[in-house]
Amino acid sequence: MRADRLVSLVLLLRRHGRLSAATLARELEVSTRTVLRDIEALSTAGVPVYAERGRHGGFALLPGFRTELTGLTHDEALALLIAGSRRGAQAFGLGSALASAMLKVVDALPESQRDTAASVAERLLVDPATDLLARRPAAEEVPDEIVAEVRRAVFAGHRLRIRYAAVDEPPKWRTVDPIGLVTVREQGYLLATRSGEDRTYRLSRIHAAEELDEPAQRPERVDLDRAWQERSTRFRTGGEQVTVQARVAAARREELTATALTATEPAGAGDWVRLSLAFQDRRHAEWALWQLGVDAEVLAPQWLRTALHDRATAIAGLYET
Repeated sequence: MRADRLVSLVLLLRRHGRLSAATLARELEVSTRTVLRDIEALSTAGVPVYAERGRHGGFALLPGFRTELTGLTHDEALALLIAGSRRGAQAFGLGSALASAMLKVVDALPESQRDTAASVAERLLVDPATDLLARRPAAEEVPDEIVAEVRRAVFAGHRLRIRYAAVDEPPKWRTVDPIGLVTVREQGYLLATRSGEDRTYRLSRIHAAEELDEPAQRPERVDLDRAWQERSTRFRTGGEQVTVQARVAAARREELTATALTATEPAGAGDWVRLSLAFQDRRHAEWALWQLGVDAEVLAPQWLRTALHDRATAIAGLYET
């Protein structure tokens, strides 16, 4: 960890020229005292870092000093910078490593391209925390030590013992064979098997983790994208599915079919179409049809018509006066 921090410190000084101890401490997420110790260690190792006194003083490198990081083209570095803006690394406990890597990417460029790549990257934003309509749920916080233990077991191919709290259940210890890690909308998941059966565990519900010395029982290679799709399909098609017959404004058809598990179009033409839709459960069906307001009419089942009627009546009563 300290070696990575020292490299990050050098790269920060190379990029910004001169920084105060307080600024370096904030960037590296350490104390000012730690920064001063790191500066002393760099000087002892022969890195030409020096202090400038005064109100606008700080630490800087002697002009002309650079690290030996070469080989990336401008576009390659830009691609990595943009990829680094995604927040998946946070879900896997690699946020600090990502920040350090991005500094190295910038430093790897020729001096003539370094500032250009950094400024261009500022003009591109991938997958922001908010969109034009709503704020996303906050990313789940998972202790770094737990994520690190899970990650080590996945990479080493060892069995993993986790203390996991399923929905509405107290935490229980269980031993699993880890397959891989997946992040979806800032939620992290562990794909594993238990007693030969596929299992998916949400990282935020793991209260403790312990890598075991035993080898995991898993195939040598895995297609994580396909495995996730298969498990997602099983999840979406499980439970108490409901089928809904609805009359929908043609302009809103795609909006509704996009959230349904399945949708067929047995009849309809012009401004309105009739759809047969499958939803995971009653709550899913009621939520989806309510979003369309007067642009959709449920024809069946009756319980859904009643639920939407009651909800609309309650809102109308609230605003009656």
